[in-house]
Amino acid sequence: MKPDSKDNKSPRKILIVDDHPLTRRGMAQLISQETDLSVCGEAGDADRAVSMVGSLKPHLVIVDVTLPGKPGLELIKELRTFFPEILLLVVSMHDESLYAERALRAGARGYLMKNEGGDKLLDAIRHVLSGKVYLSESLSDQILDLFSTGRPRRNKTPMGQLTDREFEVFQFIGQGLTTREMSAKLHMSAKTVETHRLHIRAKLGLKTGPELIKYAVRWAGARDLI
Repeated sequence: MKPDSKDNKSPRKILIVDDHPLTRRGMAQLISQETDLSVCGEAGDADRAVSMVGSLKPHLVIVDVTLPGKPGLELIKELRTFFPEILLLVVSMHDESLYAERALRAGARGYLMKNEGGDKLLDAIRHVLSGKVYLSESLSDQILDLFSTGRPRRNKTPMGQLTDREFEVFQFIGQGLTTREMSAKLHMSAKTVETHRLHIRAKLGLKTGPELIKYAVRWAGARDLI
């Protein structure tokens, strides 16, 4: 699927995917003031986003990494699979040092933290629409070097050692989901979820299941305060 390109001078269409209505509204109002950009729709969850991309054919999708029903990283991978022409920009409250590399590997073309403000958002949108990768100055050199050399970035933090799947499972543990609920959301067997739990415990240096739950809940709570 290719976005409508009959008139190159027409505003570029943008779909906003975020589970906070006020955030979506604020971004939509900001973007709609620009003559070269237009908001073609808003979605509050991943399933709705996939449906709207198919019907609205946006040029760019703004995605948060924390969404109900399906993790944002999983949504990015799904959109890249079914709509390879779509450009994806992650706009999130979560620390770019932990999420930006994962988002780009999943298929996003940029990462912006929400506290950067409106001017940076518009800059990031136009940057990605022009075919470039958008990152903060502090991460730009590190990430671009990573993708040019193919060598994994040396992230020595415990969380940085988790694979994307393990990271998703860890987030769901922090949200209080059961193994069965995680199995349904991630479309994997309960046995596979439990295997991920064991790997996460090993990488984080945690000895028991309750220790993992306590750690994940505490971590999730800290992220919510950002």
